[in-house]
Amino acid sequence: MKKEAFDWGAFLAEGPLFIGILNLTPDSFSDGGVHAAPETALTQARHLIEKGFHMLDLGAESTRPGAEPLDPGAEWERLRPVLEVLRRELPDTPLSVDTRHSEVASLALTHGASVLNDVTGFRDPAMLALAVESACGLIAMRSRLERDRFVMPSYGEPGERHADRAHAELDAVRARLLNAGIAPSRFLLDPGFGFGTTFSEDQALWLALPDLPGPLCVGVSRKRFTAWQAGQPDLPPQERDGLSAALHADAFARGLRVFRSHAATLTP
Repeated sequence: MKKEAFDWGAFLAEGPLFIGILNLTPDSFSDGGVHAAPETALTQARHLIEKGFHMLDLGAESTRPGAEPLDPGAEWERLRPVLEVLRRELPDTPLSVDTRHSEVASLALTHGASVLNDVTGFRDPAMLALAVESACGLIAMRSRLERDRFVMPSYGEPGERHADRAHAELDAVRARLLNAGIAPSRFLLDPGFGFGTTFSEDQALWLALPDLPGPLCVGVSRKRFTAWQAGQPDLPPQERDGLSAALHADAFARGLRVFRSHAATLTP
């Protein structure tokens, strides 16, 4: 018997939802290598829950600018021990897995994950088929790829000063899920700040948030956008939580309710 379908609405009845990021990679831009071991991941998970996070998102493949694609087998080797520990020690906390590989996604679901977070927007037919067949929640991000690699232009170079292209790409992600028969209540859309966009385009995308197709999951935590928007482009990622919280508060005031974050809620 197929499980009851995941419904994001159940998580939003009591206010904003903060999804805590746990990077299990050695090279992520913000905290690579810090939470890779099961013990340290569990400690950070408990810290996030104490701060008010109600879901955790585990990622084992870095998507920072210039990162090399990771073999699914290696990705699962990083992910499995942490996933198993968190599922055992925090049985009431829903777990999301950040992956674009159907092999990893399938294994994660069998090991207790409740949500699949795909930074490529389920464009891989195998990932889309898995999403259709399962009952899990989904987070689908807008991004730009060329031959399996993320397009990452120089962030400060002249770029588009409107969000039309990104808006259309997000529309396409939503249409892909709906055309596959996936209920809107099962998915959130991520605008994908920094994924193929320059600062000028991200600025326009931020202003366009209330007009984008949704519901949305905002993911700007510790990204370059937070520092550039504040006029502090050289500020290290680990020192951007206050700026991230300020952007969360701005988005919340404009109607957004789901935030994927390393540590910041509506306050630092």
